[in-house]
Amino acid sequence: MTTESTPLQQATFGSGCFWCTEAVFLRLDGVVNVVSGYSGGTVSDPEYRAVCSGQTGHAEVVRITYDPGRISFDELLQAFFFSHDPTTLNRQGNDQGTQYRSVIFYHDDAQRLAAENWIARLNQTQAYPQPVVTEVSPLINFYPAEDYHQDYYALHGREPYCQLVIRPKLEKFQQAFSGQLKASATDSAHR
Repeated sequence: MTTESTPLQQATFGSGCFWCTEAVFLRLDGVVNVVSGYSGGTVSDPEYRAVCSGQTGHAEVVRITYDPGRISFDELLQAFFFSHDPTTLNRQGNDQGTQYRSVIFYHDDAQRLAAENWIARLNQTQAYPQPVVTEVSPLINFYPAEDYHQDYYALHGREPYCQLVIRPKLEKFQQAFSGQLKASATDSAHR
């Protein structure tokens, strides 16, 4: 339960297709809401086809509303870096283009510093075979994606993309973060 001393906060991450990112973060205990959308571009109120063209500058992102009394921004960063490959520039799996870039849009200087520290630590310890290329930029805008993109995995879990791409990612994530999941998370991954 959120108290006056721990108001809800937000984080904005891009890590490839927002359907995958949304499904991952919705499972974490302390995450209240996840909205798929677009951020980082130059076009106001972009729509999906324009973002997919790569001409708007926007990335597919999720805006995460969370209770910092139950999950920290640092724990969200841990989940972010685990759940995708932050070493591939403008690509996650078969999804290619600047709209699929690895990016953290920070909401304040504390988030910026935490993100930069994570990247420095990952590179210093050579956690990945290649350097982390995750962009760290200030959040200037966020535009919610069209309604049909919201809760995509929950509503379309039997579709091939969900079964072949999202489900295996969720199963791997749930094993690694088993102590940090909502009680209902394990049931929903096995649709």
